[in-house]
Amino acid sequence: MTPRVRWAVLVLGGAILVLVPLMAAEHPGQSFHVRPSDLPAPFATPTVENSSHVIARPRDAKPVAPRGFAVSLFASGLTHPRFLLQLPDGDVLVSEPDANKLTLLRGGRASEFAEGFDKPHGLAFHDGAIYVADLKAVWRLAYRDGARKAGARSRVTKDGFGPLGGHFSRDIAFDRSGALYVAIGSMSNVDEEAPPRATVQKVDAQGHLATFVSGTRNPVGLVLAPGTNDLYITVNERDGYGDALVPDYFTRIQQGDFFGWPYAYIGNHPDPSYGAKRPDMVAKTKTPDVLFAAHSAPLGFAFYDGGQFPSAYRGDALVALHGSWNSGKPTGYKVVRVRFAGGRPTGEYEDFLTGFWDGQSSPARVWGRPVGVLVLKDGSVLVSDDAGKAIWRVSYTGK
Repeated sequence: MTPRVRWAVLVLGGAILVLVPLMAAEHPGQSFHVRPSDLPAPFATPTVENSSHVIARPRDAKPVAPRGFAVSLFASGLTHPRFLLQLPDGDVLVSEPDANKLTLLRGGRASEFAEGFDKPHGLAFHDGAIYVADLKAVWRLAYRDGARKAGARSRVTKDGFGPLGGHFSRDIAFDRSGALYVAIGSMSNVDEEAPPRATVQKVDAQGHLATFVSGTRNPVGLVLAPGTNDLYITVNERDGYGDALVPDYFTRIQQGDFFGWPYAYIGNHPDPSYGAKRPDMVAKTKTPDVLFAAHSAPLGFAFYDGGQFPSAYRGDALVALHGSWNSGKPTGYKVVRVRFAGGRPTGEYEDFLTGFWDGQSSPARVWGRPVGVLVLKDGSVLVSDDAGKAIWRVSYTGK
């Protein structure tokens, strides 16, 4: 087996068939396993800017799911759909950072639910209220079943999220005890920055922040695994070191974990610019659970805990890969399934929802870029697409 991230094992029906390049035409079921031992040296390939070209969705085109699944358009004509939340009454909220608002989806119609935020992103429902994270704070919105507008708003976090600039997304999650956590990205690609940037923060009862996990360059998704007290994150790693570096990742997090940024990456791989400054931090860097192809840009995710999909999906994570911008060989632009066994990730992931990109063009010509994933109460799954300004629904039919 070739020791390069740009190649991966293709697995169909449990059988290993052939090695395929990550740039090959993609389809559901294609499986990948990126290992730390396979990483090349920094700058093994040139650093390039290779941003995708967003095109109009071809007529009748839609994402491609595995056999037995059906994909339908849930909402369209949105401004900038990112993260999703289903409310107790069945309505769906979507954050739209570019419009500084939350949009309510009900009965096929979209309406403004709340406005006046500063790039709202992460959403959560806890103890009868809606929580929203924007650039500067976490906010609590009073909730009432059937309401078309948010109720009274109050600020939850007393401390700020650091200097503005750089990565704008903020995600939030509550653990089983009711403690609130906030994921905050860095200001830069790679640099020494003070917390709370590039960390996951825990919020105390008075609204003050304390660092829970650090060394996470841009932790975009933050989710509590159902039935556990395990928090997981997706992280967008640094760019500029070549096509295969640095892999983005999905991992469980615990108090005090350090994941390397900016001194190291993926365990004890020293950063070429910062590693020599803090060898002690290089030595303590934790290796993430699942590595994605570098520059894939994992954003939102959800654990499948519904009853509609085949039972083999229960407990696995569905992760949106937004897609690359600085890789000579484009990657991402799909939703992948992260497999679990015994309550922990196996390290492998497989394509679940493809078709936003043909998997071959470079620069990538895409009509969609997945962002958020939500499991609905009926067991179907929603996927937001901020490039296509739409939300897709994936249902299992068995046909």
